[in-house]
Parts: sequence; structure tokens; C-alpha cells
Amino acid sequence: MSSLGSMLPLLLMFVVLYFIMIRPQMKKQKEHRAMIDALARGDEIATAGGLIGKVTKIGEGSLSVEIANGVEVQLQRHAVVQVLPKGTVK
Repeated sequence: MSSLGSMLPLLLMFVVLYFIMIRPQMKKQKEHRAMIDALARGDEIATAGGLIGKVTKIGEGSLSVEIANGVEVQLQRHAVVQVLPKGTVK
């Protein structure tokens, strides 16, 4: 009985930690993965490096982004942070 009583606070801390930190992080990762999988040609994106552009080509692990007229860069898919509303990039 005393060993169960001494383990209870540790177990309670783990449960609280799971619901406060681990579960929201897993949900955020799942949403990010879904956003990256849904990328399509013509989408306007923002990257982790601060680049904003329009997707021109999509590969297996990378994509090409036009950041200015005639200027195209290749990025890894996981560098995409946000899909912007249409018309943001001019």
C-alpha cells in the first residue's frame, strides 16, 4: 500500500504532463503534416526562413517556390510553415 502511495504523485505528474505538453504537440505535428501533404501547385506559402512565394513544382521531399518574377528556389517540404490566402503574393 505504501509503494502505491509513493508512486501516485509520480503517476499524476505524468498524466498532467501528457495532457498539458505532449498531446497538444502531437496534435500540432499532425496538423502540420496534413498541411504539407495538401500543398498544391499555385499555393502561396511562407517558410521557416521568412520567404514568401508561390509553389511552382512539387517533388517527393522538396518543392520549387517562385519568390519573384523569374526567381525560383528549391525548398524542403518541412520548411513550409504556413499556407497563405490567395492573392497575398503579387
